[in-house]
Amino acid sequence: MVGGGPIAEGKVRNLMKHPCEVVLISPDATDALTEWAVDGRFEWKRREYREGDLKGAFLAIGATGVLEVDRLMAEEAERERVLLNVVDYVPLCMFIAPSIVERGPVTFAISTSGASPALARKLRESMQENELLDYAEIAGLLSKARMEVKRRGWKIPPDRWQEVIDRKLVEAVREGREAEALKDILRKLSGEES
Repeated sequence: MVGGGPIAEGKVRNLMKHPCEVVLISPDATDALTEWAVDGRFEWKRREYREGDLKGAFLAIGATGVLEVDRLMAEEAERERVLLNVVDYVPLCMFIAPSIVERGPVTFAISTSGASPALARKLRESMQENELLDYAEIAGLLSKARMEVKRRGWKIPPDRWQEVIDRKLVEAVREGREAEALKDILRKLSGEES
C-alpha cells in the first residue's frame, strides 16, 4: 500500500481481513493506520515510494494522488509482474477494485468498470444505509433452514424460498426468536398450512 491517507486506511482495513502481509509505504499516515502499525499488524516504511519497493509483492495499491509516483509504480509493477491498482486513475490499473458493502455474510460489490469511482463510492454509501440490507441479518437463519431441507431430502422450488423471506424473519432474528422462525420457515417450505 503506497499512501497513508483515508483511502489507504480503508484499503488496508480490508486487506487485514485476509491472510496476507501488508506493507505500508508513506511518510505519514492516518491515526488508525499509525495505531495498526504500532500494534504490529503490518510493516510501515515511513518514507516516499521508491523504485524497488514492489519487488517480491503480489499486489500493490497506489493511493498517493501524485501522478508521477503512480506512473513510476505502474512501470515497476509491469516489470515485476505485480498486480497494481491506482486509486481513481484507471489508465494505470491492472485491475479495478469494486466498492464493497458488507453486512454479516452478505457482500455486495459495486463497479462502474472504472468509469466513475466516485459514483461507485456514492452507491456504496447509499446502500450502507438502505433498509434492504436488514435482510442480511437472516442469512444465518436461512443457511440453517437450507441445511435442514437438504437433510430431509426436500426439493424446494426457488419461488417458495422467496415466499418465506419477509420482514417478519428479520424481526424474529432481531428479537432472538430464531428457533421459532426456523420452525416457521420449515413449515412453510413443506407446504403445511398455518
